[in-house]
Amino acid sequence: MRRLIYIALRAVSALDHWLRERLTIAGWLALGTAATAGAAGIDTNQGASLQAAMLLAALLVLGWAASLFFRARVSVARELPRYATAGEPFSYAVAVANLGPRALSGVTVVEAFRDPRPRFADWKRAREPGEERRNWFDRNVGYFRWRWLIERATPETPRTAPLPQVAPGASETLRLTLTPRRRGRVELAGLILNRSDPLGLVKGIARVALPARVIALPRRYRLPRLSLPGRRKHQPGGVSLASSVGDSEEFLSLREYRPGDPLQRIHWKSFARTGRPIVKEFQDEFFERHALVLDTAGRRGEDEAFEDAVAVAASFVYTIETQECLLDLLFVGSEVHHSTAGRGQLHAENMLETLAGVGPSEPEGFGRLARAVLAQCGQLTSCVLVLAAWDDARRGLAERLAASGIEVRAILVCAREDAPREVPAWLLVVHPGAIEAGLARLERMVLR
Repeated sequence: MRRLIYIALRAVSALDHWLRERLTIAGWLALGTAATAGAAGIDTNQGASLQAAMLLAALLVLGWAASLFFRARVSVARELPRYATAGEPFSYAVAVANLGPRALSGVTVVEAFRDPRPRFADWKRAREPGEERRNWFDRNVGYFRWRWLIERATPETPRTAPLPQVAPGASETLRLTLTPRRRGRVELAGLILNRSDPLGLVKGIARVALPARVIALPRRYRLPRLSLPGRRKHQPGGVSLASSVGDSEEFLSLREYRPGDPLQRIHWKSFARTGRPIVKEFQDEFFERHALVLDTAGRRGEDEAFEDAVAVAASFVYTIETQECLLDLLFVGSEVHHSTAGRGQLHAENMLETLAGVGPSEPEGFGRLARAVLAQCGQLTSCVLVLAAWDDARRGLAERLAASGIEVRAILVCAREDAPREVPAWLLVVHPGAIEAGLARLERMVLR
C-alpha cells in the first residue's frame, strides 16, 4: 500500500512540476477558469459554461502546440561561488552565447535543479518535524512529509531573469539569484531558456544541461566577545595529531644515537649511509586546544531547534581564531566524527562544510560522544557544549570536564515548551527565534 502511495506522490509531483514549468500566469488563470467552467458544465442547463471550458481548453492546446516551435542553440557558462549561506540569497553571473542562425528575443532564463523527489526508502524512513502532531490520515499518507523533503532539497523558487536580445554569434551576461532554504548541497542540473507562445499562455522551453553544486553553509549568529582561557597544554601528537592520532611528536632534526633512545626512532637511511646509528629527534608542542561538541542525539529529527543548534556550532567555528590554537569539532552520526582546525590543519570553511551535512543521530549515540570527548580532556584547554537535550548524562559530561580543569560553556538549544524546569546556573538555555539575544549572556555563564 505504501508503495502505491509513493508512486502516486511521484506522479502528482511530476505533473505539478510540469505545469509550473510550462504555464504562464495567464495560462494558470485560463486553466483554473476552464476547470471551474467544466465543473459547472456538468449541469446540462449550463451549456454556456461547457462552451467556455472547451474554448479555454482549445486555447491552451493551441498555445502548447505553438510553444513546441521554440528552439535555442546556445552555449552557457556560469560563475558559481563554492559556498553560500542558508537563508541568504547569493547571485552569480551567467553568460549565454547564441549559436543559432536567428536572434534570441523575448527569452527568460531560470535555473533548473536535479530531481529532488526522495527515494522510497528515504521517504518511508524520514519524519517531518512535528509530524507526530498531525492526524492519522496525514501521518500515513505522508504528503506533508513528501513536500517537506522536496522543499529542503531545493532553494526557494528562483525568479526568471530576462535575457537581452542576443544576435547570432553574440553573447550576453545576466545575473541569477538563489536563496538556499537550508544548509547542505544545492544540486543544479542546468539552465532553462523559455519564451511564451503568441497567446501568452504556455512557455516554450529549451534546456541546457550544466550540472553543478553549491554548498550551503549553516547560518551563523553573532557571538559576544569571549575570553577563552589561554593556558597551553602539551600535545603529544604535535600538530599532525589531526590526521594521525598517536604518540608521534613534531619532527625537529637528526642526531647520533644515545643510550636509551628507542629503536623505532632510528633513521635507517642515515644509519646505512654513515655506518653509525642516527635517530630522529622530536620536539614536544605546547599550545591551546579548544573543543566544540555538537550534540546531535535526539528524537525530534531536523526540527527548528536542531537547525539552530547546528547554526550555533557554526557560529563558534566562524568566530574562534585558530591561527595560534587548535579547535576540535566532535559530533556523532553513524560513528563519532572528530575533525581539527588550526595551525596548518583544516580551515574554518572545511569545518563549516562538515556541519552543512550534519544530521540527527539516535539518542543512544550521546554515550559514544561523551566517551570520545573525555578521552581528549587531557589535551583540552576549554570546551563548548552545544546540546540538543538536557539530562543527567549531559550534566555529568560537563561536570567531569570541569573537574579535570577544563573551562566549560554549555548551551542548550530547545523549543520553549521543551525547556527543562530546573537547570544549573552555568547552563545557557536559548530558544529558536531568540538565539542571538540568548547568546549575549554567554560570556558570564562558565563552569570551572
